[in-house]
Amino acid sequence: MCGISGFCCLKQNYLEKRPYWEDILNNMHTRLSRRGNDNFGTYLRRQIGLSHARLSIRDIANGAQPMVRQIKQAEYAIVYNGEIYNTDELAQPLRAAGFSFETTSDTEVILYAYIHYGEDFVSRLNGIFAFAIWDEAKETLLLYRDRAGIKPHFYSVREDTLVFGSEPKALFCHPDFPPEIDKDSLREILAIGPARTPGCGVFSGMREVKPGHYLKYTRTGLTDCPYWDLPLREHTDSYRETVEKVSFLVRDAITRQMVSDVPVCTFLSGGIDSSIVTAVAAEHMRVRGETLNTFSFDFTENDIYFQSNAFQPERDLPYVNLMLERCQTNHTYLECDPATLTDMLYAAVDARDMPGMTDVDASLLYFCSLVAKHNKVTLTGECADEIFGGYPWFYREDLLNRDGFPWSADMGARTVFLAEGLADDLSLAEYSFARYKDTIDAAPLLPGETGEEQKRRRIAYLNIKWFMQTLLDRMDRTSMYSGLEARVPFADHRIMEYVFNVPWEMKYQNGVEKTLLRDACADLLPDGLLHRKKSPYPKTYHPGYEKLLVERLAEIVDNPNAPITPLIDRKRAKQFMASHKELGKPWFGQLMAGPQLMAYFIQINYWMEKYHLSV
Repeated sequence: MCGISGFCCLKQNYLEKRPYWEDILNNMHTRLSRRGNDNFGTYLRRQIGLSHARLSIRDIANGAQPMVRQIKQAEYAIVYNGEIYNTDELAQPLRAAGFSFETTSDTEVILYAYIHYGEDFVSRLNGIFAFAIWDEAKETLLLYRDRAGIKPHFYSVREDTLVFGSEPKALFCHPDFPPEIDKDSLREILAIGPARTPGCGVFSGMREVKPGHYLKYTRTGLTDCPYWDLPLREHTDSYRETVEKVSFLVRDAITRQMVSDVPVCTFLSGGIDSSIVTAVAAEHMRVRGETLNTFSFDFTENDIYFQSNAFQPERDLPYVNLMLERCQTNHTYLECDPATLTDMLYAAVDARDMPGMTDVDASLLYFCSLVAKHNKVTLTGECADEIFGGYPWFYREDLLNRDGFPWSADMGARTVFLAEGLADDLSLAEYSFARYKDTIDAAPLLPGETGEEQKRRRIAYLNIKWFMQTLLDRMDRTSMYSGLEARVPFADHRIMEYVFNVPWEMKYQNGVEKTLLRDACADLLPDGLLHRKKSPYPKTYHPGYEKLLVERLAEIVDNPNAPITPLIDRKRAKQFMASHKELGKPWFGQLMAGPQLMAYFIQINYWMEKYHLSV
């Protein structure tokens, strides 16, 4: 994994002020250095500048970027962030076509595949990626992003200049792209956040390449080219055939993603998703005579303060231990205390460049920093719930039938201490519903599907396009902030395509979510874990955390110069801080309740302060 960035103006000659623009490129990769500090590189030509911060995973000695190749007197350059899992299959026909490889890196395979097949070659890739290719002969810059949106790719266009980067902070190095916000920025933060509308970069004028899209920038302008979406197919396989196909796809995805020139570890939460990944990865390494490193996360004194609720019925630790008995990995238990968690709220904003999932982001950021001391690459169980239907809103009628985002339907809960009239002035409820409706209306439907089938299809589409993207953003920023590459086997596009078309009654049976996945991987898990109720990422229930949040937010509320002052009603905020915070009734997802609302506004204030943003 790496950090990529650059700029392009087809009417510019950057070489006339070469030292100045080289400094800009150096600043860009310095801003992204936490994504990879093994090596740095820049590329500057008359119309284009590319910058790269490298985390060395494949071909450590020879895989430096930007990578430049001269083919038939034409120059091509690439900066790339990601991993391609079918590199060997792609390289063979390229060699047969006459391409000579100087490295064993997947970067070179991508570049040659573009040269050989053309811009739509991206459909041949299996992997996680964001990359930019400069085609000098065609005077064309192409920006690509993987199908699921696992790797970030932000950009902005002003007048004749396009600037791009793995994170917003890289774009701000360019003199023409300072950080600014507008009304839609506030609508995203207050009505949608910590999610983001697909393609929206929150900052004024900033966009993100949508998952499954690439952009083509030429003298005629910018063209958005979709190359993938969830396909619509009639499912004709029997349940047995479906189980066998899912079993193969899951195991193949995990095994493919073990490819690395450095050791790979896994996150082991004790849920079925991470346990499946761990079981396959541990066996893969055992065959090679190696032992897998695994890591689990929890919070100090959760054994004392944990409170069971509908979303989080039990702790994960007993199930982690069940898997350790079965897999015999080299395991490390990690914990986070309330003070560390509170302090990391600010670093989480630094990592994401905007407010996020508060203590979920903060704790994962902290845990990843500890894991990164042992490993550079990890596999996670992210995305199985979105794809296989694990969340309550897939099967609970009250959540399924909400006319709005099921994980964030109560606008009143998230606007409880906003300034009087602000929610109406910004039309927050209308904005949220419009974004929901846009996606629901775009969901593909098979002819003849009933109302119930249509509802299931739409909720699956909504989750993959929205909720999954929020968690992938979280995973990328929190891991890459410490130079840790996180891979997500369940988001393999082959799994997404197949399972999206599997009928709901195959995914959910006898009141048990993700039955299909459980049956497909039953041999990998101990019985006690195979049948456990889903439990999300852990959070702290320590009263000390809430106390610290109240103290931090009170300081902000009492400061008339605090950036969020125009957004909040001080009296209502103090009343909220003085009241009991409901821990089990979330305003976003399954984990973000009263304490997280306070943490979210602490993050908003810090974000506005950090980037000098004003309302």
